[in-house]
Amino acid sequence: MPRASVSARAKDAMALLQRGLGPGPFAAVVLFAAPEADLEALAAGAALFSAPVLGCTTAGEITAEGYAEDTILAIGLPQAMFATEILPVPDLSALDPQALIGGLIRARSKLAQARPEWETEFAFLMVDGTSTREDALTAALAPGLGPVPLFGGSAGDGTRFGQAKLLWDGQVHDHAAVVLMARSACRVKVFSLDHLVPTARRMVVTGADPARRIVRSINAEPAAREYARLLGKDPEQLTAFTFAAHPLVVRVGGRPHVRAIQRMEPNGDLVFFSAIAEGLVLTLAEPQDIAAHLEGALREMGKSGAPDAILACDCILRRMEAQENQRFSAVSTILRAHGVVGFSTYGEQVNAMHVNQTMTGMAIWAPEVTT
Repeated sequence: MPRASVSARAKDAMALLQRGLGPGPFAAVVLFAAPEADLEALAAGAALFSAPVLGCTTAGEITAEGYAEDTILAIGLPQAMFATEILPVPDLSALDPQALIGGLIRARSKLAQARPEWETEFAFLMVDGTSTREDALTAALAPGLGPVPLFGGSAGDGTRFGQAKLLWDGQVHDHAAVVLMARSACRVKVFSLDHLVPTARRMVVTGADPARRIVRSINAEPAAREYARLLGKDPEQLTAFTFAAHPLVVRVGGRPHVRAIQRMEPNGDLVFFSAIAEGLVLTLAEPQDIAAHLEGALREMGKSGAPDAILACDCILRRMEAQENQRFSAVSTILRAHGVVGFSTYGEQVNAMHVNQTMTGMAIWAPEVTT
């Protein structure tokens, strides 16, 4: 899977990326760009590729060198191994589930007709991570996907949490999403991993604004103050690093899924990265060593043969935790050693779920060559 990266401030960035990827031909080219990049110029330069180009802004990049910032990463899906269809979702405030289902079914049918000899299917989603619509979108997509595994990430705006951007068809979009449907000659494995262990400390959301993902009270007490009390901390000392180090989880289908806190408002409300509701029972979780867990998980994934590439959507909270705990360099080295590329996100999607504080992605094994 060819990949290339350049500085987000490079002149003629798309021409440099085109040279870095090589001649192709490609079924699609995916871009992950730091928010400092000129997205309009990137969109205009998409015509340099004789393939669909889609991409998004990030909260950090993962290049062939590991964790990176202020870069643009391009990944090419060669036509020899991939066939793709692009399904745009131009306005997340006007989701039409039936139209989405129909679009997915038509895309799958078209790909099956084009490459009936290839049996592998997957869907890759990029969605505006400032939209608060990821949960509704994944729920709307699920019926049309059938057995096709989906993974994806929420586009970011660095650590500003301002406005994320997406691009496809030579245009820049916000409050939008785009789905890459693919059929491949490769073997792939969609995965989602985290290094968090639930504790016995539980709490109940007693006041919330679900539409804005805001929790106002926990255990009938002001949210930030009660969260801090359960941690044994001063509410005034709560930071993004505190939230990354002490996430909350909820059980769905018997499994814990993170409901990560994005920030604390001046009035003590807590803003979350994903769906929240009154009556929800949350459990405090504690992290294992992030580097050791990642190394173990990637080694296990490759025990029957190392993947040729791994495309990952890695939560910004994992990046923050690695920085805070002096594990950033170790994690970056592991990502580089295992060929992981991708971007840091405001949330991740796997099948019908929108999740947080995970590394969610796809491992790819090139087809065996027979003689």
